[in-house]
Amino acid sequence: QVQLVESGGGLVQTGGSLRLSCATSGRTLSTYAMGWFRQAPGKEREFVAAVSRTGGTTGYVDSVKGRFTISRGNAKNTVFLQMNSLKPEDTAVYYCAADRESYYSGTSGYDYWGQGTQVTVSS
Repeated sequence: QVQLVESGGGLVQTGGSLRLSCATSGRTLSTYAMGWFRQAPGKEREFVAAVSRTGGTTGYVDSVKGRFTISRGNAKNTVFLQMNSLKPEDTAVYYCAADRESYYSGTSGYDYWGQGTQVTVSS
């Protein structure tokens, strides 16, 4: 069992930036494939970005390509989502997720989820 805690959300204006963090304590996340998802009010949760265990493979939903970057921290117990050029349609609760089985999970197959952090982009 791994507990994931997201942080870094908040209110930002259109065009602004935020960096989300996903951390765990007591263990490393380097043995898990990691992903970020988001859920806007009234919508289903959607995939945002994913990174492989080593950080060498990443993937993004088309709507965030070129604006968001997923990465692993040097401390090996943190994963980041750098979000630039934010748009109102990026407003959602953002969740990180971990997959203990796969090298790279992509859009599905995650075993553990955090509680989420709210991102609000004002127009």
